[in-house]
Amino acid sequence: MTPAARPPLEPSAEEMRDMASRATELLVSFIEELPDAPAHDLDGALEIARTYREAAPGRGRGIDEVLARVSAAAEKGFNTAGPGYLAYIPGGGLFAAALADYLSLGLNRYVGVWNAAPALAQIEATVIRWLCDLYDYPVEARGILTSGGSMANFSAIVAARRALLPEDFLAGTLYGSSQLHASVSKAAVLAGFPARNVRSVATTPDLRIDVAALERMIEKDRAAGLRPFLLAANAGSTNTGAVDPLRECAEVAAREGLWLHVDGAYGGFFQLTDRGRQAFAGIDAADSITLDPHKGLFLPYGTGCLLVRDGPRLREAHQVAAAYLQDLAPEDEIPNFADSSPELSRDFRGLRVWLPVMLHGMDAFRAALDEKLDLTRLLYDALADTPGFEVPWAPQMTVVAFRYRPREGDPEAFNRALLERINASRRVFLSSTTIEDRFVLRACIVSHRTHLDRIEEAIDIIRTAAVDLEASA
Repeated sequence: MTPAARPPLEPSAEEMRDMASRATELLVSFIEELPDAPAHDLDGALEIARTYREAAPGRGRGIDEVLARVSAAAEKGFNTAGPGYLAYIPGGGLFAAALADYLSLGLNRYVGVWNAAPALAQIEATVIRWLCDLYDYPVEARGILTSGGSMANFSAIVAARRALLPEDFLAGTLYGSSQLHASVSKAAVLAGFPARNVRSVATTPDLRIDVAALERMIEKDRAAGLRPFLLAANAGSTNTGAVDPLRECAEVAAREGLWLHVDGAYGGFFQLTDRGRQAFAGIDAADSITLDPHKGLFLPYGTGCLLVRDGPRLREAHQVAAAYLQDLAPEDEIPNFADSSPELSRDFRGLRVWLPVMLHGMDAFRAALDEKLDLTRLLYDALADTPGFEVPWAPQMTVVAFRYRPREGDPEAFNRALLERINASRRVFLSSTTIEDRFVLRACIVSHRTHLDRIEEAIDIIRTAAVDLEASA
């Protein structure tokens, strides 16, 4: 009797090894070529994208054909994993994290409730404990791994709302500086608050929250019958890397009965360094902290985190009963992450953090972050010492915000053209922002693949672009 053919969805061991080998070769080649690849390349990108608008095939195609299409699609866009990507907040993309995702997706164990995969759920709980320890959080602290900082900020606001406000919470007001990330305001609106209840507090000249202005705003809102309940502080703003005075913020929050949430999505992991720990003095008093391992730990996009000092408050804000889950064990010494998160179905994110840390050790991450702080100071000093450049804010983390002051003409138009000329080099890719109604260029140094050679090259590109642009004006 002829044996039945294997179903196509169940490849043989040999077929699985072959597919994995070919995919690995594609990925290794991609990573090896990153230093020489353009920092961004959108030429013909839309035309290529249109070729992927197609009907689902009835019959499968060969692995080489499918991988070739993946490779072609990845060639066009921002080179977010490369050493020259200094725009926005770079995401690293550690190879070890790719291995972790490969394993977690293949193993396909569910860690939302602990007794479905006890040891794997413990791995994720251990990761959360590592991060809690980084901020000297107590043993009762809890946390969740999220898709990113936006979801972490959302859960933090929901937890604060549940802990401090009644069910009719529309009089609740939230506070943050004008430099606060937009995801905090968005999270507040998604959590049910009117946009007008999100207060934007003025900053000091170094773009840190003005604590005196904050206190006046709180007092005014209380007098108007509103209920101040949350203060969101920056541990590294996106615009310039500014760090709010966290100890003073904690004192205000304690005095006024506010939940102190620290948005450390970009800067939080600099706590691993001596300079970061000094800058974040007082962060241990925060009620909650948002982190993005896909920034400061160089992991792939889609890895965020929320830590909450009083762990039961996180669970109380998210836990609901479901009859169809009654056979599963309640939380015990290992947490049920589904009870502390908006998500029930989700991937096993913990391995994406645990495996790289176990493989490389925390010292490797600490050294890489220290290197980024050094490179940032190098870039800042070089531009500050170059005639024509304005570098108004000394870097507190790894963002350098700058402008060029042309001898004549419109400064705004000049700096927009300067950004285009710098990026046209395709060796570095910078972004811009608006601060105090002025167009400002910014370079953010976070990628683990960005080293001294690329920053020295960036300095030369920026200087040359300014000189050439002014000469052509």
